Amino acid sequence: MLKIWGRANSVNVQKVLWCCDELRLPYERIDAGMHYGRNNEAAYLAMNPNGRVPTLEDGDFVLWESNAILRYLALQYGEASGLYPEGARARASMERWLDWTLASLQPAERPLFWGMVRTPPEQRDMAALQKAADETGKLWQVLDERLKDRAYIEGQAFTLADIVLGAYCRRFLGAELDSLRRPALPHLQAWYERLQERPAFRRHIAPALT
Repeated sequence: MLKIWGRANSVNVQKVLWCCDELRLPYERIDAGMHYGRNNEAAYLAMNPNGRVPTLEDGDFVLWESNAILRYLALQYGEASGLYPEGARARASMERWLDWTLASLQPAERPLFWGMVRTPPEQRDMAALQKAADETGKLWQVLDERLKDRAYIEGQAFTLADIVLGAYCRRFLGAELDSLRRPALPHLQAWYERLQERPAFRRHIAPALT
């Protein structure tokens, strides 16, 4: 059985759990990170020298970095799932969104999430948070445009790109940001509503942010 080290409220852990459910893979999740600790202990650092979550154990194979884990799971256990498209062009088209999430979206989104979810209301700098919401909204407009003529990011097929960006979209479209202005994103909203119909989304992504 797979072992997944990481706390359930980590977006990067959530992506991996969502993928496992889509592939119907059994796993054991072990709490690690933040108040759970463990990720700074020698045994954990021997698996993942970065001390981050998630870390995957598949027998004697250990892997860290959530997007790398997603690729591995799809290639190793989901060849027929469609999560990882076949062909160099189809794969590259999907992969760019995984890279875009890490290079562009996550750095912009992180201060917004921490400020609105993990900072007490009395300590929030709302002007700075609105600026972060504006900048993050510009990035989501890129995906909104992408989705204007397709059901999913890569067309009519659900892929790893939908898992990765769907997990982050929950943090932007959720009620936790209702006090901030956000741009109209009709195509993104329709896509997000389609994701909400998936049992794995409801189980791992939909719960309240903490």
